[in-house]
Amino acid sequence: MMLNRRPLIWFALCYVCGSAAAAGLSSRGVMLAAGAAALLALAAVLCRQASWQLAAACALAVGLAAGERMWADARNVTALPALLAAAEADGPRAAYAAEAAGTIVSAVEVDGDRVMFHMAAERVHVAGEAAPRGVRERFMVHVRLAEQPEQTVAAAWQRGDAVSVAGELTRPATATNSGGFDYRRYLSSQSIHWLLKVQGTAAVSQAAGPRWTAAALLGRVDAARAWLGARMDRLYPSDQSGYMKGLVLGIREDLDPGQFQQFSRLGLTHILAISGLHVAVFLYALAGLLRLVRMTRERILLVLMLSVPLYVLLSGASPSVIRAGLMAVLGLLAARMGKLKDGLHLLAAAAVAMLAINPFFLENVSFQLSFIVTLGLIIGVPPVRAAMPQWRRGKALLDLAAVTIVAQIVSFPVTIYYFNQFHALSLLANFVLVPFISFVVMPLGGAALIIAIPWESGGKLLAYASHHANDWTFALVDQLSQVDALRTIWATPPLWWVAAWLIWLGISFYVFGLWTSERNAQLRAASDALEETAPLGTAPMAANPFGHAGTARHPSSRTGRTLLFAIVIFALLLAYAYKPDLFNRNGTVSVIDVGQGDSIHVRTPGGKHILIDGGGTLSFRKPGEEWKERSDPFEIGRKLIVPLLMKRGVREIDLLVISHLDSDHIRGLQAVMESIPVRRIWWNGTVKKAEDARKLLALAVELKIPMYAVHAGQKYKLDPATDLTVLWPLDSSSASVSLLNEQNESSVVLHMKIYGETFLFAGDIDTATEQAIIQNEQRRANEEESPAAVSVLKIAHHGSRFSTGGEWLAYWRPLAAAASVGAMNSYGHPHPDVLSRLKEAGTGVWRTDKDGEVHFIATEEGLLFRRND
Repeated sequence: MMLNRRPLIWFALCYVCGSAAAAGLSSRGVMLAAGAAALLALAAVLCRQASWQLAAACALAVGLAAGERMWADARNVTALPALLAAAEADGPRAAYAAEAAGTIVSAVEVDGDRVMFHMAAERVHVAGEAAPRGVRERFMVHVRLAEQPEQTVAAAWQRGDAVSVAGELTRPATATNSGGFDYRRYLSSQSIHWLLKVQGTAAVSQAAGPRWTAAALLGRVDAARAWLGARMDRLYPSDQSGYMKGLVLGIREDLDPGQFQQFSRLGLTHILAISGLHVAVFLYALAGLLRLVRMTRERILLVLMLSVPLYVLLSGASPSVIRAGLMAVLGLLAARMGKLKDGLHLLAAAAVAMLAINPFFLENVSFQLSFIVTLGLIIGVPPVRAAMPQWRRGKALLDLAAVTIVAQIVSFPVTIYYFNQFHALSLLANFVLVPFISFVVMPLGGAALIIAIPWESGGKLLAYASHHANDWTFALVDQLSQVDALRTIWATPPLWWVAAWLIWLGISFYVFGLWTSERNAQLRAASDALEETAPLGTAPMAANPFGHAGTARHPSSRTGRTLLFAIVIFALLLAYAYKPDLFNRNGTVSVIDVGQGDSIHVRTPGGKHILIDGGGTLSFRKPGEEWKERSDPFEIGRKLIVPLLMKRGVREIDLLVISHLDSDHIRGLQAVMESIPVRRIWWNGTVKKAEDARKLLALAVELKIPMYAVHAGQKYKLDPATDLTVLWPLDSSSASVSLLNEQNESSVVLHMKIYGETFLFAGDIDTATEQAIIQNEQRRANEEESPAAVSVLKIAHHGSRFSTGGEWLAYWRPLAAAASVGAMNSYGHPHPDVLSRLKEAGTGVWRTDKDGEVHFIATEEGLLFRRND
């Protein structure tokens, strides 16, 4: 019975499947999945591929995992149900004054003018209630600092402290854009259902908590990590210390965002996440030191086992390092007992243990990548390595090549699912940099840190040896990441595609192993035959697959055909992932929720992409408030627009329309132009003194993007089903670019027709400009057909009181209108007068502050409306 050979592995696989089914399906779906699993187990028994004991164990694994996850979900609810009901009724931006008392249960993060920590509350008093109530509720606490000295106050807080906090309770934000980050779901996986927003440290009362609680002990670990991080800051220059802290200690908060982005483009971020390789290097170095003092093997194994949990805690205890630590401890324990099993058994045991402790680990990207890549390496490296030449001198390089190739193939589906990009030079970068960083830079950094504790000068001397190594690493990463021609962008594939790739990859590794074994056996047979027939005193011919030895040339034709079939399947999967919308002939206009700003993405029926504006986060920082700057501030382009476009498979923007140069329309475009190729730009032909406008236009010139100053009357056919007409501004007789600081009334107003549906994008114009456009269109209507009567109108100037006038609506007669506005914006947009005029015109209104992203889908049959799903 084939399956009985590895019962623990099959048990773990069923356990993971049961947990995944419970996480992604309804109760009825879980029951159906459990029934299907039971039928498969029965079939395996009837086909004599498994014993009834293994089948029962696998069925039990599915039931246990599904039951545990459903039980965890049932318990993962707020202890404030009445307040939750009120929040659902009042809307997502509802806030309630509250006081809470409890314990800090996470590391305290001080970043600029913001402090963040998790709090386990034992008492909560919501304004309007009679008395404080006893609850067990976890909060994500955000403290906004008003003065710089408050940073010092907050830095003294630590995990395990008792705190009393007064602020406002709000619900975490959900994903308002299709495919966007769902903060509420992320926090829910950590059993957090509320944000507690606090103004200033005066609203936080802190005192030392009990000394021997789990939180207090972890607080001491946090303090040790911070102390070691400060030591690292003294050993390395500012442009390297954040990188080295991430590499050695797993502290990623101080890593330069630009540097991280370069590593991310090349698929090198796993180097900065403490994982199995780091644990292996740590154990290897420690074992070497213990052997130097002539410690016995049994004692070395015991010391290593005891040191692994300490290293896991000091490196941040991410899921990947927990997995590696568990496997290391289990492996060391088995070796000490003389019962060392293979890596698959260790991996299976670690997976079951982690999910049994916390079933929400399954949704963690680090957990998924760590287990999938480790499993792939265990299964895939032996057959791939066996297919390579068996050179003695180059064995280490070939081993490294096999590991790198398999890791890239295995991680590929998960990488494009979460990060939506793959660089062709990733294989080269991993082949060169992973061993260099792991076996040179990281050990040097770790040794320098250890030596610096008693002898800082000695630590600095050793750290200096890695300064140049880091400079070389950064230079190479920078050069490789800038080769944009080899960087590909992939739309987020469906989960079934990821599962299909991984399952088929496992089957292919098995078939490839058979093919390699047959080939090597036949080559050995051919070599032996040549040695037997060679005359005495002569050297036998080197055996090769192209020799004359008849049937010794190739493995069985059946295995070869199976391998060829596997390659064809992979090609089809790749083609689908790269062009998932190849046969989609609909046009989509998506009004993205960028807060108080504009950004509209258009996908034409021919697969072309238009981006109109890019939103922007306004900054009101005053001189002397530089301390408020955060290490990785929210930037609308890098954090929202670029990820959204990449998730949708936008590999290039065929037309970028900059309606005008105000900050709330252009600040996100800097990141867009740096990340996604732009073929052409339309703008209003003016410049503005503002720094963000100057930088944006300079970047366009630097990237050699053709720029066209458009004017009323210009037309452009982007594809057979898409026609564009510029309605404003009017043509200027001047050939020079003019300076214009007040940009609203010079916004590019664009009319677009997809099939029979029309869209009007009005920028930030007011009623006076609206009337001028109408007059211009009426004059043009004498010569040709007027484009009046539009399907969808983008409400001008976010719904300002002085825009979208009655005459404008009467002329265009829009069926629907979309307002791009920020929730709780201070301008009162959209103004009640505008909403009243739209209602009188019989126009349906969609608002990004209430509806999130809105999609208008133009088909040959008509127009469809869809809110963010």
